[in-house]
Amino acid sequence: MAKLWQKGDSLHSLIESFTVGDDYLLDLNLIAADALGSIAHARTLLKAGLLKSQEVDSLEKALGEIIELDKRGSFTIEVADEDCHSAIENYLTETVGEAGKKIHTGRSRNDQVLTALRLWMREFNLTLLLEVTQLVDALLLFAKDYAAYPMAGRTHMQLAMPSSVGLWSASFAEELLDEAHHLGALHSLLDQSPLGAAASYGTPLALDREFSAAQMGFSRVQNNVLYANNSRGKFEAMLLDGCDYISLTLSKLAQDLLLFTLPEIGYFALPSELCTGSSIMPQKKNPDALELIRSRSAVVSAASQQVKMIIRSLPSGYNRDFQDTKEPLFKGTKATVLAVRVMTLTVQKLTVNKEALLKGFSSEIFATDELFKRLAEGTPFRELYLEVGKNLAKVEALDPMATIKSRSSLGTAGNLNLPEKIGEAQNLTVKTESALKEILEVYKKLSPAAERLVKWSSESP
Repeated sequence: MAKLWQKGDSLHSLIESFTVGDDYLLDLNLIAADALGSIAHARTLLKAGLLKSQEVDSLEKALGEIIELDKRGSFTIEVADEDCHSAIENYLTETVGEAGKKIHTGRSRNDQVLTALRLWMREFNLTLLLEVTQLVDALLLFAKDYAAYPMAGRTHMQLAMPSSVGLWSASFAEELLDEAHHLGALHSLLDQSPLGAAASYGTPLALDREFSAAQMGFSRVQNNVLYANNSRGKFEAMLLDGCDYISLTLSKLAQDLLLFTLPEIGYFALPSELCTGSSIMPQKKNPDALELIRSRSAVVSAASQQVKMIIRSLPSGYNRDFQDTKEPLFKGTKATVLAVRVMTLTVQKLTVNKEALLKGFSSEIFATDELFKRLAEGTPFRELYLEVGKNLAKVEALDPMATIKSRSSLGTAGNLNLPEKIGEAQNLTVKTESALKEILEVYKKLSPAAERLVKWSSESP
C-alpha cells in the first residue's frame, strides 16, 4: 500500500531505508497507545460532526481488534508503513472502508505520535515510581532488620567512623525515595494532552481539545499548539533524567555490594541463584547482575544526553530529527526499570555476616569518638585533634554496639527515624497505585481490549 503522504512520486530506496530506519520496529511499543489515542480522536470528530456514530462504532471495533492483535504480537508494521500510525490507518481503511480514510481528519502524524508517546510515558513514569518504592521498602526493611549491626563507615575507601548496616541501607532508601518524589512531580508535566496540535499550528476545524484530553484521562490540555510540538524530546529528556538519577543511585549501591560481598571482606553474601558462573573456572560465582547495573547506569545517562543533543537548537515546529529520540527513550527507560527490579531482588536475598562486620572495627576507627569523649576536659577541639592524631596507637577499641547507640541525633545510626520514612514510602505507593488505577480504568472506557501500554511492565518482561 502507498505511504499516507505519497502523491504519485516514488521514493528512492536508499532514502526510504535511511528515513525509516528502525522506527517501524520501535513503534511496536506504541501500537496500543496509538489505537487508544485514535479512539479519543474519533470521538472528538463525532462531537464536531465530522464522523457519524456508526462510523465511530466501526472504527472503535477495528481499533479494539488492533489492540487484541498487538497483545498477541500479531499486529505487524512493515517498512513500507514507516510507523505504527500508517499501519493502523491502513488496517482501518482495509477493515472499515471510508471511515478508515476519515480517521486522520484534523490531526497530523506529529500530534498523533506525541499523543501516543505521552500516553506511554505517563504510564511508564507511574510504573517506574511503583518499582522504585518497592525497592525503597526492601531497603528500609533491611535497615530495620539490621539497624543494630555495626558496620565500619568509610571515606576515601578508608576506615572513618563507626556506622551500621541500618544507616547504610536507609541512606539508599531515602535517596531513592527523593528520586521517586521527583518522578511524582513529573507526572503532572506528562499528564497533559497534545492532541489537536496537528502539525504545530492546529487546524480551522472546531475540534474540542479538552474533550479529547478527558477521553484519555489527561488532567488538562497542553495549551499552546506550537509548544506542544516543540516539547517532543524535551519531555522524553525529563523522564530520562529521572531515570538517570535513579540509575546513578543504583550504580553506587551496586558498587558497594560488589565491594562488601568480596570474600576478603564478606560483610554481605549473595545467593548462588543471583550469580553466574565461569566457562573455565568451576569455583566462580560472579555477581554479573550488579556489574551490569553499574554499566547500565551509563547507558541511561547516555540516553538522556542523546535526546538532548538531538533536539538542541532545532527550529520551532516539527523536524524529522525528533524521530531519533524514540530509541534512547525506550532503551533508557527499559534499562532503568529492569535494574530497579534486579536490585530489589538482590536486597531481598542478601545475607549479612555479623562477624565479618565486627572485624572491620580496628582501634583506629574509634579515634574520633576518643576525641569527642575528651572534649569534656575543656581542651579545644583542634588541640585534641592533634594529640589524638599523633598518638593513634593509644586509642582504645570501644564496644561497636555502644558507639552506635551513642549517636542519637536525628538520622544517625542510633536514631534512623525509620517509621517516618516507611510511612512516607507507603503513602507515595498508595497515591501512585491510585493514579495508575485511574489511568487503566480510562483505557477500559476507550476500549474493553485495552491493558497496560508498557509491554514489559509485568513481573517477567
